Amino acid sequence: MLQVLYEIPGTGIRIHGFGLMLFLAFLAAMNLSAYLARRSRVDPNDVFDLALWLIVGGLVGARLFYVVQHRESVDSPLDAFKVWEGGIVLYGSGLGAAAAFLLFWRRRRFPFAPMLDVAAPAVALGVALGRIGCFLNGCCYGDTCDLPWAVSFPQGTLPWMDQVRSGLIDQAALRSLPVHPTQLYSALDGLILAGLLLAYYPLRRRDGEVMALLAVTYPITRFLIEQLRDDEGAVFLGMTISQNGSLLLMLLGLAAWAWLSTRPKGRYADALVAAPASSSRA
Repeated sequence: MLQVLYEIPGTGIRIHGFGLMLFLAFLAAMNLSAYLARRSRVDPNDVFDLALWLIVGGLVGARLFYVVQHRESVDSPLDAFKVWEGGIVLYGSGLGAAAAFLLFWRRRRFPFAPMLDVAAPAVALGVALGRIGCFLNGCCYGDTCDLPWAVSFPQGTLPWMDQVRSGLIDQAALRSLPVHPTQLYSALDGLILAGLLLAYYPLRRRDGEVMALLAVTYPITRFLIEQLRDDEGAVFLGMTISQNGSLLLMLLGLAAWAWLSTRPKGRYADALVAAPASSSRA
């Protein structure tokens, strides 16, 4: 892990690994969405404008959920705004971004379902890069294990403090016990899902299918990875908040997929291509 990548001499300004990866995730996701938008005849300017709304809504939702879930880790009201130091909840980010998406759509009236499909692979890519930031920050860590690729975190980090509180290690220990690098599992998961969604994108039969596919597949992998994490306790039905959220999202994804399957086949971009041809024949 590497919480602080660089400190500008004489200024006290620090470049945090988590904040940098969050920034890179935003840039990568935005540009991937714009690329897909151009291929799908969706206005890329709408993508760039929407991205600003999503980043604000996503960060507010992510941080709000974290503060509610981990109130003991927030020492002052100002700490709630220190997103660059880590401490966000991904499903909170999703809810905040969804609210921002709907608000911006009411203002701009862009093609709703095609924009969701444009965003889906970018969301998976953003998750992958963001989870690397989690690894650098030392949050979202896994349970203890003795696997060859297990990692231990230095003194003062979240895994180390949690193991001290649990009596697994002494306060004099310089590093935590080896744990599952669940952040890297999640990063790999995000990359695989991004590849899957990009492969399915040109094969989609109806607008909205790509986002529905993400809503079904991501919760499955997230639920499984959550089994290996050690930073959340069970809250309902013996499952963590994220596992309960995963089940709910998967059900919504399946419902969306079932509804889409009843709709006529056809895509927004194909309709735009066909319209000029039909008018010229007339």
